[in-house]
Amino acid sequence: MIWRATMEQNERQSAGNAGGSSPVELRVDAWSALRQDASAIRHDVFVVEQQVPLELEMDDMDAYCIHAVAYDDGGTPVATGRLLPDGHIGRMAVRQCARGTGIGGQVLRRLIQAARERGDSEVVLSAQVHALGFYARYGFVAEGEVYLDAGIEHRTMSLPLDRDRPLG
Repeated sequence: MIWRATMEQNERQSAGNAGGSSPVELRVDAWSALRQDASAIRHDVFVVEQQVPLELEMDDMDAYCIHAVAYDDGGTPVATGRLLPDGHIGRMAVRQCARGTGIGGQVLRRLIQAARERGDSEVVLSAQVHALGFYARYGFVAEGEVYLDAGIEHRTMSLPLDRDRPLG
C-alpha cells in the first residue's frame, strides 16, 4: 500500500517550525504501533483534565486511522492526533507541559500532509471552541453552529486541500 510506504518513510521526523520548538520525534503510524503512547496522552488530556467519560473518548475507529504522536527531547509522548478514513482529523491532544511550544501545530500539519498524500480533497474536524483560533491559523474555516460533544462546546471546521498551498 502506498500510504504505508509513505508512513514508514516519514516515521521519524524532526522538521523545524518557525512558530515553535521541534519535537525530537514525530511518528506517524497505525494504531497498533502508537496505541500505548496516543492513549496515554488522550487519557491525560480528555479523561483526566477535561473529564470526558472514558467510554466517549475511546471508540472503534482508532484501528482504521492514521495516527501521529510527537515526543519531547526526553522521549515522553506529548501530543497526538488521528486522521480518519473519511478525512476527519480528531483526538488532537497536547499535554499541558508541551502547550504553546508549536508541537500541536506540527502534529496537525503532519496529519494534513497524510490526508494530501492519501488523495483527500479536504479535511474536517470538530474543534473545541477554545481552540478555534489555533485551527484558523492553519487555514481551517468554521462552519455551522456551536454544539456540545461530551459536554464540551465544539464547532465544525474544514480545510480544502490544495497541493500548492502552504500550511500555517
